Amino acid sequence: TTSAKTVNERLTLNLPASTTLSKLYEDVAHKAGYIKGTFDLAWGNVLDMVRKVTLMKRPSTMSLSESGFDSGGKRNFLQLTDRDGEQPQIASVTDLYSSGLDDSSQERFIGPLPRDGSACGSGDYSSPSYSYSSILSKSDTGYVGLVNQAMTCYLNSLLQTLYMTPEFRNALYNWEFEDSEEDPVTSIPYQLQRLFVLLQTSKKRAIETTDVTRSFGWDSSEAWQQHDVQELCRVMFDALEQKWKQTEQADLINQLYQGKLKDYVRCLECGYESWRIDTYLDIPLVIRPFGASQAYGSVEEALQAFIQPETLDGPNQYFCERCKKKCDARKGLRFLHFPYLLTLQLKRFDFDYTTMHRIKLNDRMTFPEELDMSPFIDVEDEKSPQTESCTDSGAENEGSCHSDQMSNDFSTDDCVDEGICLDSTSSTERAFKPKSLLTFELFSVMVHSGSAAGGHYYACIKSFSDGQWYSFNDQHVSKITQDDIRKTYGGSSGSRGYYSSAFASSTNAYMLIYRLKDPSRNSKFLAVEDFPNHIKSLVQKEKESEEQEKRQREIERNTCKIKLFCVHPVKMMIESKLEVHKDKTLREATEMAYKLMELEGVVPLDCCRLVKYDEFHEYLERSYEGEEDTTMGSLLGGVKSSYMFDLLLETRRPEQVFQPYKPGEVMVKVHVVDLKSETIAPPISVRAYLNQSITEFKQLIDQATGLPAETMRVVLERCYNDLRLLYVPNKTLKAEGFFRSNKVFVESSELTDHQVPFTDSLLWKLLDRHGNTIRLLVLLPEQSPGTLNLSLQQQQQQGSSTSDSQKSSDASDFEHIESPTQDADSNSSLCVAADNRELENRIRATPGGSGGTSSDNENQFACEERSDSEVNNDRSTSSVDSDILSSSHSSDTLCNADSGPIQLANGLDSHSITSSRRSKAHEGKKETWDTAEEDSGTDSEYDDNGKSKTEFKYLYFRAEPYSQDDASWETQKCLVVYVDKRITLAAFKQNLEPYVGVPSTQFKVFRVYANNQEFESVRLNETLSSFSDDNKITIRLGRALKKGEYRVKVYQLLVNEPEPCKFLLDTVFAKGMTVRQSKEELLPQLKEQCRLDLSIDRVRLRKKTWKNPGTVFLDCHVYEEDISISSNWEVFLEVLNEPEKMKSMSQLAVLTRRWSPSTMKLGPFQEVILESSSVEELKEKLSEISGITLENLEFAKGRGTFPCDISVLEIHQDLDWNPKVSTLNVWPLYICDDGAVVFYRNSTEETLELSEDERNELMKKESSRLLKTGYRVSYSPRKEKALKIYLDGGPVKDPGQD
Repeated sequence: TTSAKTVNERLTLNLPASTTLSKLYEDVAHKAGYIKGTFDLAWGNVLDMVRKVTLMKRPSTMSLSESGFDSGGKRNFLQLTDRDGEQPQIASVTDLYSSGLDDSSQERFIGPLPRDGSACGSGDYSSPSYSYSSILSKSDTGYVGLVNQAMTCYLNSLLQTLYMTPEFRNALYNWEFEDSEEDPVTSIPYQLQRLFVLLQTSKKRAIETTDVTRSFGWDSSEAWQQHDVQELCRVMFDALEQKWKQTEQADLINQLYQGKLKDYVRCLECGYESWRIDTYLDIPLVIRPFGASQAYGSVEEALQAFIQPETLDGPNQYFCERCKKKCDARKGLRFLHFPYLLTLQLKRFDFDYTTMHRIKLNDRMTFPEELDMSPFIDVEDEKSPQTESCTDSGAENEGSCHSDQMSNDFSTDDCVDEGICLDSTSSTERAFKPKSLLTFELFSVMVHSGSAAGGHYYACIKSFSDGQWYSFNDQHVSKITQDDIRKTYGGSSGSRGYYSSAFASSTNAYMLIYRLKDPSRNSKFLAVEDFPNHIKSLVQKEKESEEQEKRQREIERNTCKIKLFCVHPVKMMIESKLEVHKDKTLREATEMAYKLMELEGVVPLDCCRLVKYDEFHEYLERSYEGEEDTTMGSLLGGVKSSYMFDLLLETRRPEQVFQPYKPGEVMVKVHVVDLKSETIAPPISVRAYLNQSITEFKQLIDQATGLPAETMRVVLERCYNDLRLLYVPNKTLKAEGFFRSNKVFVESSELTDHQVPFTDSLLWKLLDRHGNTIRLLVLLPEQSPGTLNLSLQQQQQQGSSTSDSQKSSDASDFEHIESPTQDADSNSSLCVAADNRELENRIRATPGGSGGTSSDNENQFACEERSDSEVNNDRSTSSVDSDILSSSHSSDTLCNADSGPIQLANGLDSHSITSSRRSKAHEGKKETWDTAEEDSGTDSEYDDNGKSKTEFKYLYFRAEPYSQDDASWETQKCLVVYVDKRITLAAFKQNLEPYVGVPSTQFKVFRVYANNQEFESVRLNETLSSFSDDNKITIRLGRALKKGEYRVKVYQLLVNEPEPCKFLLDTVFAKGMTVRQSKEELLPQLKEQCRLDLSIDRVRLRKKTWKNPGTVFLDCHVYEEDISISSNWEVFLEVLNEPEKMKSMSQLAVLTRRWSPSTMKLGPFQEVILESSSVEELKEKLSEISGITLENLEFAKGRGTFPCDISVLEIHQDLDWNPKVSTLNVWPLYICDDGAVVFYRNSTEETLELSEDERNELMKKESSRLLKTGYRVSYSPRKEKALKIYLDGGPVKDPGQD
């Protein structure tokens, strides 16, 4: 189970699918140990707690299967969450403090570890054995937790420790914030003060720390940065000191946490001592000395090692100022003063020089509850030897205490600080000071669980009020025992060998905080009644804020939020969200929706009503007659985070009445078909029951449309791809396949069309044509005015000459006739609200709607995915024609589809056109896709010019000028084309010939996609079925591909240029053509377009794979036989300095480059032609061109893509030099094809010695060079971000830095 924020122990229940939600809650309550009704269950994956839909808001009698649970052995993840902001109540708490675990077990008290991905690190530690029911509620512990923002567990641990420190908390309360001096948002002390007040007075389980981190100047990204708690402690104390300057709290940190020690060197010959005073805020204790095989076993042992002096002898002798020579000496540290609050850092994080990685030392180190520090003040220090006083406070010493950044601000006098007043007595008295005055009691243990790569922090803190230990683990606070504290020692029960920490628990103490036992100084926490006046005001302010937040949450919990739709008379279909209190009545909710949809002054309120609506199916489920005073909570089934239905604000005209919608009815959109005018009218909504017969359904349509039922033919469109004639009178609508929302076409005429089989009838042809006609926007190329006028004149002639015969011919254009408007029968008792028809029209005319357009939308997705082959073959923009991606063809030169309905010749609205449906005439047509002939753009059905050898079956095509007011279209001519999408590309191009002005073989068709990229369509036998309404097409003049031809992009390979790949031109290669023939055709084009005058014997073509040069093509190679070729193919052209040496496929062309360590430079590329894959031959060839002897020649294969660039600072050691292989085609070389890059060097050549400045300068140059070419300089792991607290409210962004 889980709480609202943190993953804890997971409970697994196996229940039947028929189990009710009430039974589920009972089982969870029993297993988790809670009282039923005091917690909620919500959907949510343990790893992704974003989607939360509370199950409590569903009827308790609903079964698990009805509630959306997956059955059949599938997992269903739930979260156990607080209910109404209150914690779950525990049924019984027994054996709370007896864990039953030995020392090697995981810690029971750890509490809930953070969820994966937010646990301050990698989460590579084990989840502890922990019982969720052991967490006491706040009312039992009296303490409030802190919410983990993401990876802020280290911050939470420190804040709770400071809060539980009476002296720090009381001092913070005594500080008063001045509004006039500082912004409260950026004031760190004020935000800490607010946080402590909330921790002491809030009734919540946990509170947020976002205001505190905001005062640090952190943004949300800082919450995802892992930091060290000791580092945070130092930085926060520094920030507080800066903020508290010139206040009573200016020296608070020093008074509480600062100690002093002496760093000394004493000559062993004369006794002369040189020393200085250092201050510290914490004492770092080594867990395991460097190079040692055993760790220190206790804090006392580590402290003794900390002050253990070191003898300086031999080459490390010390130069004594008195002896004036180098002498043996003793160097060490002595504590002069311990702070009131003693902080010990256990240095568990180290660096392993064997693996060169950071590691965590999990060795066992014990620490006492009471620590006597008197043995660690050396009595020798109280004597008075002849010394040289040196008070360079804050200087950092190797091997000694880590002085912090604040040291220079501390007092530099030699006397002992007032924290423990040892200087008030004589040296003899100080030497024999009672042990009790140097006894410290442990009150905070900050624990780290995890590895050096990441983990989780939490704090175990003893309350000075009652002496009880508590675990503060983010938002959870629970009681723990001394046994639990001992489990944080770390390690295992075995010996402390070198590898012991590898098998030890990863959960162990990291920071310890002790307080001096001194009754005269030990403070108690300020009670609420003793708060200063400004804190009392702050408490009242926070209490009111919390009450307001609680009231707002209460309102949120009782507010129904549901999607609301409305057919606005002016704005058409609009969508919003209705938020209404569950106790509001339907009448009040209707008035709210009326105002929300801005219908005031447009439609009277009494002409509006709310109805249940299914947007997906465009289905009006039911109306609420007589329930105007029913509460919305009852009508909607309670308050839910999401609803399975929507609401529609329905409107009517004053003279109309609303039609009742009863549950169980189905909606039918009825389109009236007029065979004489070949028009299909907009839909009329009719409601029917699934158990009605076809005869009864016809009578219902008769009432709505006035068409006689006796001669009526009803055609159901099923799934947008099937037409079914409903001719069985007694068959029910359910049996015919009706569902919630349906679409039918009706026709009632006295023509003999009903006597022929349906698939041969005029009605079927009209519906089939209607369902397969699409609207395309075609951008024509720029032409001369004469050509354009001729094209338009031909279009007009074509339109007028076919107007008489088009009604009887399936292949002719449709006539442009406006759709008749069907009025409701005024004599009928059934008055259909005009709003329904408006709803249908809007749905039909809205691209986002379903109905007649949903199939188009779906088809659009399909066609975007299944585009032409050139799209699938495209791996980079290089496969797109260079002129296509130029600025002259940006989106402002393409046809923009208008949003309104476009009237077709038959009166149809373009948005009502559906996807292609299977038809009798289409069943036998074979469609092929990615074959070699398909890629070439032709097949045997077409001649060499792309002309059809047979008559086209689907020839419906009509074009008209595209009217656009946009000024950008003044010089662009665009057509709106209505075409049967079953037409082939070849037929489509032939129909476009009169408008383009040139034969179809002399222009190309480019399809325009959503990102305004254009790709040529070349498959002449492919239909337009992948196109949908308002798709854009661009026509470009130029020779279209013939049978067996391929468009090829030619790039020049320049191996020694900064950009080795340069686009030259587009050309056409044909199937069966040899490489030499293609070069003969290519050379004149290169001369004309690129001004390259080349000799055919000095030109080579080779394979191109992205930027990598590959196989060299020989002159005798034949395309499609020896060389595979496809549409939009790419090839490299390489200019040779000498005649071609590659004569056989058994040869291997390798690109080589010499590396000179003595000059730190790389030579130019040189090609080496090998007769075999022998390493020996490669080394011989390299020796010939370089003069390096075979025994001194070393080589390595380049990495990555051509030109395999690498920094000269890394090449010497990063490449795999001189691999121990005899052939090139085996690991680790794998050189099996032309174009591989090989670096070589002289093994006797010494590397150039660089100074630090020269290396840095070269590094900058190399980084700049390699970044320009887009290559990675070197691998660098993500750097740890420095922890900073900004006193001015935030970091200053440097535009010159990353």
